[in-house]
Amino acid sequence: MSAYARCNHYSPESHACAHLTGASRGGEPVALVEGTEGPRRSGPPTMGGQLSSVGSVYTRPDDSSLEDWMSALYPELWDLPLHHLSIPGNHDTMTYCLNRKSPVAPDQSWLLRLLTKLLPCVTRPVVLKWAITQDLDVTAQLSAGVRYLDLRVAHMRDGTDRNLHFLHVVYTTALVEDTLTEIAEWLEQHPREVVILACRNFQGLSQTLHEYLVTCIRNIFGDMLCPRGEVPSLRQLWARGQQVLLSYEDEETVSRHPELWPGIPYWWGDKVKPQDLVCYLERMKSCGRPGGLFVAGTNLTETLEYVLAHPGQSLRSVTLPGLPFLGAWVRAQCPGPASRCTNIIAGDFIGATSFVSDVVGLNRKLLQC
Repeated sequence: MSAYARCNHYSPESHACAHLTGASRGGEPVALVEGTEGPRRSGPPTMGGQLSSVGSVYTRPDDSSLEDWMSALYPELWDLPLHHLSIPGNHDTMTYCLNRKSPVAPDQSWLLRLLTKLLPCVTRPVVLKWAITQDLDVTAQLSAGVRYLDLRVAHMRDGTDRNLHFLHVVYTTALVEDTLTEIAEWLEQHPREVVILACRNFQGLSQTLHEYLVTCIRNIFGDMLCPRGEVPSLRQLWARGQQVLLSYEDEETVSRHPELWPGIPYWWGDKVKPQDLVCYLERMKSCGRPGGLFVAGTNLTETLEYVLAHPGQSLRSVTLPGLPFLGAWVRAQCPGPASRCTNIIAGDFIGATSFVSDVVGLNRKLLQC
C-alpha cells in the first residue's frame, strides 16, 4: 500500500464533531524519526537507522527531539509534496514581544481605542493579556518544531519610515528585518529544515513599503527562497538548497516577484468554545481541502465584550483548559491528498502541551498499511 493509503482509507465518520470528547482517540503520537523508539533527547537526527515499530509512542518530548524533525522523517516521506505532510504551525508568531507602550492599532474598534486613550494604565495591561498568543520567542518556536510562522506585518503610524513591526492589536518591539534575519540564522544551523513564512495583514504599508519589505526578504534569505510553482517535496528542496516558502497576502506584490507565493488559506473559526471550533473545522473538512498548502487554525477567539467583562483573565487562562479537547481533535487528523485530510495545523501557546509532537506524529499515518 502506498504512502497515501492511510488517508484514502480514512473514515471521517469516526471522528465527526458530535462524537469528539476530551479523551484521545488513537493514543499519543508515535515517534517518526529514524532509529528511535521514543523521543530523541539530544544531538542531530541519525539518517541510517530503521523506523520505530508501529506500537512506539512519544511522551511529551523536549524541544531538542523536534529541532530537526523534517530531516529525520522516514525517507518514504521525503518525496511527498509539503501540502500532503502534517506540519505544525502557530497563530500570531510574534505576540511574545508586544510593546507595553504601543498604541492600539487603528483598525481596532472605536471603543477599544477610546478606552486606551482615556484609561491607558487600566486598559493596556488588559489588552496585552488578551493579545499574547505565544510564550516562546521565534528561535525557540523553530527549535520546538514549528515550521509555519504567522507573521502579521505592519507600519506604525507616525513611526520611522522603514521600521516595520508585527501587529496583533498592538505593535511589537521586534522589527521585521531583525526577525527575518534571526530566522535565516536558525536555518543556516539547520540546513535540512524548511519553513513556511506567511506574511499577512500589512497594516499601514504603502506599495513603496511593500517593495522595501520584498527587498529585505531577498537580501536576508537569498538562495534559500523557493520560487512559486508546484508545491515541492523535501527531497526537491534539499537538492536545490532551498529552505523558505514565503507566502505574501498582497496579490499585486506577488505578481511582480516570482519568489513570493500567494496567501495560504487559513481556516479561522472565530469561536470562543473549543467544541464549537472543532465543529467548524469538521464543516470545513466536509467541503474538501484546498489544492495546495492550507492551515487549520485551532486558536480560540474571545469577543471584546467578554474581554472587558473579565479583566482578570487572559487568552492563556481561557485557552489552556480547552487544549486537551483540541489536542484530541488534532490526533484524530490525517495528512495526505484526500478531501478531508489536513496539512498545516496552527495553534496558540505551542509550548504548553504536546501540540507540536502531536501534529508531527500524524505523518505516521502516511506510512501505515
